[in-house]
Formats: sequence, structure tokens, C-alpha cells
Amino acid sequence: MLAEERQQMILKILSDTRVVKLQELVQMLSASESTVRRDLQELEGRHLLRRIHGGASLLKKLNEEPDMESKTLRHVQQKKLVARFASEKVKDNDCIYLDAGTTTLEMIPFIKAKSVTVVTNGPSHAEHLVRNGILCYMLGGLMKGTTKAIVGNIALQNINLFRFDTAFIGANGIDALMGYTTPDPEEAALKRRAHELASTTYVLADSSKFAEISFCKMFDLGEATIITDELPERCQSLITDKANVYIADHPLNPMV
Repeated sequence: MLAEERQQMILKILSDTRVVKLQELVQMLSASESTVRRDLQELEGRHLLRRIHGGASLLKKLNEEPDMESKTLRHVQQKKLVARFASEKVKDNDCIYLDAGTTTLEMIPFIKAKSVTVVTNGPSHAEHLVRNGILCYMLGGLMKGTTKAIVGNIALQNINLFRFDTAFIGANGIDALMGYTTPDPEEAALKRRAHELASTTYVLADSSKFAEISFCKMFDLGEATIITDELPERCQSLITDKANVYIADHPLNPMV
């Protein structure tokens, strides 16, 4: 099979599956591992895919944003690991901001601190917080159809009434140069303002978010501490040079 044919097949497989393992491609294409690696490297150089550990993934559109239902089903165990660790950063009597998102939602059952006050722009978060007996204020504003997050000018006006000990914020992309990004400018503005109003900011992200870039920047990498399940080797030094990172129960560059 010619290289062009193999590469077209790789792109066709990715268009159907979005992510594929290297060994799966070796079997599907009846090619050697080294040949498939060269194909992936060439396709990445042409900006047609992204190589990941053990395989490849389809490049995301800058403004692509999965809905809440789809996000809930992705990387479930990694999100729980990140959420459990993040919940330990909540202390008695803290006033915190809990950003809308599936990983921050997973934090709620793990919050054991007492007399905590939470502000959130996530309706699902508010429901779970109240159910768990945690005092909660929910921002008003426009509810997005995809993520169900509350955003917009009214939400920005509301959030200015508060100050936070800690903000826990999600991101769609984490990149050494572009910092933290998300597809929606209105949601980015609210995340940015929550960060500005907090003494400490943690960005919660599973390992799939690294080296990804979405449409709108929230803030620079070094302005927050990252909590993740794993830091991919290919970007480890670039990230840890600029930001503190906690990997579940194992800290890299921990905050002093």
C-alpha cells in the first residue's frame, strides 16, 4: 500500500472514531509500527491530526464544544480522581467559586469542609450542592444550550458582588503558549473574572486537555495551579516551567 493510501485510511478511521491506538492502526493497515509512526508524524506536520500517547486523535475545531451529556461520559475515572484531589483544597469556612463543568461537578460529593459557601454558574452544581447541604448562590444570566452553563453580562454583573478564597475552573485546552482556553468568549469572560476575584485559582483538567487550544483565552498558564490526573510527557517541561501542577496525589512543582 502506498503512503498516500495509508494516510487517507488513517484519516478515514479517525473521522469515524476521533481517537485511534497505534497498535490498532498497525493491524488495520497491515503495516509495521515504524511505518505507521512515520505516517502519523507526517499527518501531524500537515496539521491533519494530533499524535497522542499510544496513538492519534482528530484535531478539534477551535470553537467546538461538546454538550453536557457527551462530556459527562468522557474520561469519567480521571475526572473523579482530579475532583477528589481538588476537594481537599476546600477548607472550613471557605467562600469558593465552582465553575460549571463536569469535573467541577464531580467535586461536590467529596467536599468535607464545614461552613463552606459556594457561588456557581452551573444549575446542576447548585442542585447537587443544595442536596448535600452546602450553602450555594447561583449566578443569573443566559443559560447555554450545550453545557447548560450560565453566562453573559448579567452573570458578569452578578459575580462582581462576590469575592472568593478559591476558584475552581475548568478548561477545554491547556497550552504552554496560549494558556487556558475555552470555545465560548462569554464563558471565557466569566471564568476570567472568577479568577480575578479569587485569592487562589485551580484549573481542573484531565490529561486529554493538554496541548489543546480552543477559540478564546481565559488567562495565562502561570496564573493558576493545575490539578490533573496525568501530565503527558511531551509537554511536561513546558507546562511545569510556567505553572504549578498537582497530579492527583502526587505533586509536581507544588505550591509553597
